[in-house]
Amino acid sequence: MMNRQLGKAGEDLAVKYLQGKHYRILERNFRTAYGEIDIICEVSGGLVFVEVKTRRSQKFGLPQEAVTPTKIRHLKRAAYLFLDSYSKAFKFIRFDVVAITILSGQNHIEHIESAF
Repeated sequence: MMNRQLGKAGEDLAVKYLQGKHYRILERNFRTAYGEIDIICEVSGGLVFVEVKTRRSQKFGLPQEAVTPTKIRHLKRAAYLFLDSYSKAFKFIRFDVVAITILSGQNHIEHIESAF
């Protein structure tokens, strides 16, 4: 599976997982000059920006370890752009990471709320 296909498959799994936890998906792949926010959703009156990291092995570390300080800075800047274009008020805003490892056809999903 190519990296782009793996990323898309991971995002699809993350969306299904989040919907199963009653998150309402507002946007997918929100693109800005600072980069892309994988999933933007709402839950319990709050707004959640979700970064999805998918790996086929732990050879290069855990998926969530790929969320670097630079990536975090870019995600926050992109989130400000989204908020500038969205008029609804939210009870809270947070950044989550959904880390997915696909090993031998089995999916392991770890949802890290308020990751940064």
